[in-house]
Amino acid sequence: MSAALARQMPPVQHAKVNGIDMAYYEVGPRGKGVPLIFCHGFPELAFSWRHQLRACEAAGVWAIAPDQRGYGLTSRPDEVTAYDLEHLTGDLVGLLDHLGAEKAVFCGHDWGGLIVWMMPLMHPTRTAGVIGLNTPFMQRQPMDPIALMRMALGEDMYIVWFQKPGDADKALAADVDKTIRFFMRKAEAMATAPEAEAPKGNPLDPQGQVAEGQSTFAFRELLAMWDKSDTVGQLLNPDELAAFVETFEQTGFTGGINWYRNFTRNWERSADLPTRIDDLPCLMVMAELDAVLPPSSADNMGERIGDLEKVLVKGSGHWTQQEKPDEVNRIVLEWMGRRFPK
Repeated sequence: MSAALARQMPPVQHAKVNGIDMAYYEVGPRGKGVPLIFCHGFPELAFSWRHQLRACEAAGVWAIAPDQRGYGLTSRPDEVTAYDLEHLTGDLVGLLDHLGAEKAVFCGHDWGGLIVWMMPLMHPTRTAGVIGLNTPFMQRQPMDPIALMRMALGEDMYIVWFQKPGDADKALAADVDKTIRFFMRKAEAMATAPEAEAPKGNPLDPQGQVAEGQSTFAFRELLAMWDKSDTVGQLLNPDELAAFVETFEQTGFTGGINWYRNFTRNWERSADLPTRIDDLPCLMVMAELDAVLPPSSADNMGERIGDLEKVLVKGSGHWTQQEKPDEVNRIVLEWMGRRFPK
């Protein structure tokens, strides 16, 4: 375990769930009220929720943040298909069983957001509520999403690039410090970057062809060109950076990339899932300056969710719970206190 990580997180715990060993961090009184489970994205860890865990602990809220399958101190199966939606949502059900909880409120950011919006569709009896951070509840695409991204954004679009076995894994692991600092920058860094490095629009929901001058989310080239001495908009302090870098130097990025390699499989296997979420409290927290998941991507959520509240965090880019932790904590805890009083 990374020494920097251990200094900044609650004691790590482990659970045997769904055929893997899952590492997780827990605060608050176990068994009191509905637990809040935080689900991270890419390239992140349970550590991404450090600010929220501290706030929940101070508020007496039972909260848990796991390193999800393929990340950190949790198991990293070799098979690509071990990272599909059935496995990723099944891990969270297994975690609930381990904790002795019937249901939870699931809060997810980035890829974690895609997973938590699937919980009420795939495991409705185990889901008390959903909080989407940046990531909206999206309609199932009319065709294979990888084929759609390839047509709309080209071979260099990062999710399409991630489909090539071993390629992105090697590129991102070549200099982990550079990779983490490249991705984890504040909105101000993107605002001052060249046009190609300031993408606009949701790559998970591309509509038509890319307009002239619009980014194709070609992160491979952008990472290669980026000067790692650039300190503009760096999100992490040295100890926080060390927690991510030390961990990913030990694990590599393949586990997380394998989530992306299941886009087509997930699409094929989700044809019969419900398309609406009714009778379930849902909160959508949008980030004003997120270039990958802009607030506009949540515009039509109210048509597919019966009980939805939306809040905008101004001045935040993609890494909202780390960029604007106090505001995220206030929004989440206020909503939890109102919708799930202790």
